[in-house]
Amino acid sequence: MTRRRASGTSIRRLLTAAAVLLAICASTTACFRFPAPESPPPVAFGVNPTPPGAESQVAREPVPNSQNCDATVSLRPGPLPPPNRMPRGSTMAEIQERGRLIVGLDIGSNLFSFRDPISGDIQGFDVDIARAVARGIFGNPATIEFRVLSSADRTQALVDGSVDIVVKTMSITCDRLQEVSFSTPYYVAYQRILSTRNSGVNGPAGLANKRVCAARGTTSIGRLQAIAPRVRMVTTTTWADCLVLMQQGQADAVSTDDAILAGLAEQDPWVQLVGPSLGAEFYGVGIPRGRDDMVRFVNGVLDRLRLTGEWQQMYNRWLSILGPGTGPPQPVYRD
Repeated sequence: MTRRRASGTSIRRLLTAAAVLLAICASTTACFRFPAPESPPPVAFGVNPTPPGAESQVAREPVPNSQNCDATVSLRPGPLPPPNRMPRGSTMAEIQERGRLIVGLDIGSNLFSFRDPISGDIQGFDVDIARAVARGIFGNPATIEFRVLSSADRTQALVDGSVDIVVKTMSITCDRLQEVSFSTPYYVAYQRILSTRNSGVNGPAGLANKRVCAARGTTSIGRLQAIAPRVRMVTTTTWADCLVLMQQGQADAVSTDDAILAGLAEQDPWVQLVGPSLGAEFYGVGIPRGRDDMVRFVNGVLDRLRLTGEWQQMYNRWLSILGPGTGPPQPVYRD
């Protein structure tokens, strides 16, 4: 096959046509033009779609009370029975007969309980605690059913018996002990502040008139309102929703426990932990009130995790971003 070269006449015609087109473009608006990109307008709360359930009008809440009742003191465990041989008539025997342990948690607390985007499995430090309890009853950590709860729903789920236990970064407080029981603490966190790098928030003194997000039903709200009375609280259903609000410019900061905030910071390089600790939070396994045998059993499981070094392995796997840590909290028993 032969190729035909363009003749000199054809090239001259093309050049002439191009010159005419340029002349028309210079004198009219006949040519297509791409508009210059516009700068985004300032974002106010409610302009961008907000996560379902987000609220910007938040009433003042009481400061969490964990000191007037020795909240972290719990029941002494007895010897752990062998798996699948729970004492007759016990809460654990009822769970064994059902064939699964029902655990309340959430899937929006990175590092503690979240859904792995690749495998789809629910994972995290709290999940490993829950699986240890299931292993103690059945000998199999997978004999478990997870029920997703918001922070505000944790106590009610225990009161109405829709879950056997709650393992969801649930702080032990005197107020909550009026309605539910707790294990000994399995983790100690410290409330801090997570802010965007351009927010100007470097600690609690910078929170006046700033929008700070927290999940409803948490002790973080009342404590922060007491420390920074002029803060403008924004509440959501989950901590993941708080991160979304920060990314959309609808919140200037988030305040809760440092371990939860570290999980949010892992997902976005433009946020950072700032300021000192605002107070300690002792996480316990929530258990329905009156189920003292279950409290003792769970405390036995937690004791075993401490003594065997499994607790430290779990910490290294999920929470090493917080540093080497100081080891598991030591239990205090009242009997």
